[in-house]
Amino acid sequence: MALETVLLAVGPNDADRIDELADAVLDIASPAGATVIVAHVFTDDQYDGVVDRLEFESTGEADPDEVADRHTTVRELVSRFDDAGLSTQVRGAVGNHGEQIVSLAEATQSDLVVVGGRKRSPTGKAVFGSTAQEVMLNAPCPVTFVRGED
Repeated sequence: MALETVLLAVGPNDADRIDELADAVLDIASPAGATVIVAHVFTDDQYDGVVDRLEFESTGEADPDEVADRHTTVRELVSRFDDAGLSTQVRGAVGNHGEQIVSLAEATQSDLVVVGGRKRSPTGKAVFGSTAQEVMLNAPCPVTFVRGED
């Protein structure tokens, strides 16, 4: 199986692990010359807040891809991948993080999904859920989990 497309899913808590995410994706995508899709999934409330801060006329006029493209974490990651000579795309989505990441992986025919997270206890996962776990169980392709510094 050739590695042509890597989907890097980032969220509001990934600003603290940009280095780890970028390094992991570069280690995987660079040798293969894969396209990196940086995807940001917003909850409905997060999306409304970001759209307000970015001064769009209304939430209805805001395109999730454009909103994601203007997000600081996404811009930083795209810049790093561009500097490394990789082809990049930005995708945005609104809704349940895990479900939307899986949908984006299917829609983009990704060969690999990369998600970040932090170490959690088994109780923490049971009580609070885990986006990474949902993606790992439902993605149409392999998933790489990158744990940030704690």
